[in-house]
Amino acid sequence: MVIPSRLEPLLREGTPLTDLARRFGDAGHQLYLVGGSVRDAITGRDRADGDDLDLATDARPEEIKAIARQWADDLYLVGERFGTIGVVKDRQVLEITTFRSEVYRDDSRKPHVAFSDDLAEDLSRRDFTVNAMALRLPPGEAGQPELVDPFGGRHDLVDRVLRTPLAPEVSFGDDPLRMLRMYRFVATLGFVPDAAAVDAATRMHSRLTIVSAERIRDELSKLLVGPNVGAALWGILETGLAGEFLPELPGLALEQDPVQRHKDVLAHSIAVVEKTDPDLLLRLSALLHDIGKPRTRQIDRDGVTFHHHEVVGARMARERLEALRYPKAVVADVTKLVFLHMRPHTYKMGWTDSAVRRYVRDAGPLLDRLNQLVRCDVTTRNQKRARAISTRIDELEERIAALRKREALDALRPPIDGNAVMAYLGLSPGPAVGEIMRMLYEHRIEHGPYDETEAQVLLDQWKENRGA
Repeated sequence: MVIPSRLEPLLREGTPLTDLARRFGDAGHQLYLVGGSVRDAITGRDRADGDDLDLATDARPEEIKAIARQWADDLYLVGERFGTIGVVKDRQVLEITTFRSEVYRDDSRKPHVAFSDDLAEDLSRRDFTVNAMALRLPPGEAGQPELVDPFGGRHDLVDRVLRTPLAPEVSFGDDPLRMLRMYRFVATLGFVPDAAAVDAATRMHSRLTIVSAERIRDELSKLLVGPNVGAALWGILETGLAGEFLPELPGLALEQDPVQRHKDVLAHSIAVVEKTDPDLLLRLSALLHDIGKPRTRQIDRDGVTFHHHEVVGARMARERLEALRYPKAVVADVTKLVFLHMRPHTYKMGWTDSAVRRYVRDAGPLLDRLNQLVRCDVTTRNQKRARAISTRIDELEERIAALRKREALDALRPPIDGNAVMAYLGLSPGPAVGEIMRMLYEHRIEHGPYDETEAQVLLDQWKENRGA
């Protein structure tokens, strides 16, 4: 096999990878480059995780450590119980895993790992054929590595098909997360699952319940930022996978208006996700922005309403993201975007400068994401309505820009701080200082910038009212 151009610098004589491979050979062991790095090198695709490389060997973990310890700059042993030793050399990260087969016990989230001496067996237990190829290291005498492809992965790469090396029931039984990962590859690579894999996932989706929330979260996050996210979302819905970790999503499959028969909320939500930039916060918010609609849906003879669905949806989004173990900052930001996504629609009633300030304050650093979410939330085929909403957001952004030129709109603070308040009024730290600062802050929002003299007048008024 001709060395893919992307791998050629890594496989030159004297590089850390070839040096390590020779050390394994001298110790009587095999070393192979495996997995996504081989797949992406063949297709020429840049890897999302940079230059980190996955390697496989017949050496056991203790033997890997013995070979690499005197050579490597550092070792990472967090995956040792699963047969993986992390090796760092000249800032190059190599993950070396003993040939293995692994299956989940029916009632366990932790895999039982059995080591193997056979590369083909190791490759057979991998998720998909396109990831079940290996390059033997170091390159042979002709300078070319040997490609080991026992399951036709290279052919499936050409066809852009996701097929499991063994029967999908076996592969998904080994690790049920592979069912969700299949659709992550749909989103990121644009590949299509074969019929047998889809059928198995549809029958086995309940097995996903034994997988940890953290692993599901990581696959979902990668899926959401993929360029083919819409196809992947429909895939996890149609197989029933989404219902196992995001049950609110299939619950959106209801008609907005049974009288007018507008598109259902589910189709709308996926369309919004597809329109947004591939930013995790934004796409999570787009996916969840309407999850409060089923709980707030009311129908009368004039149609359907979802009053305060953003309030209910924000609470539901928080609960779901916390259950998926997303970081607190992500939970807070997505919750805020869901809560605020209807606010700009009230701009058609006219906003004062103070309303613009409140909007900027409430959105904070999420302002640009919020405005994009609102724009993408328009999926109507009514071009007149779509243009009207887009124009309103344009006008709102122009108002924000104009106000920002006149005042420090991104630093909406009173001209004095709590220390100055205490000094002027002779107060000690306590609730009264907080009350005064909120009053001064509210004055800044309502009336715009003011100076210290005006702040002192407000303090005098507060003291006089307190005395009364």
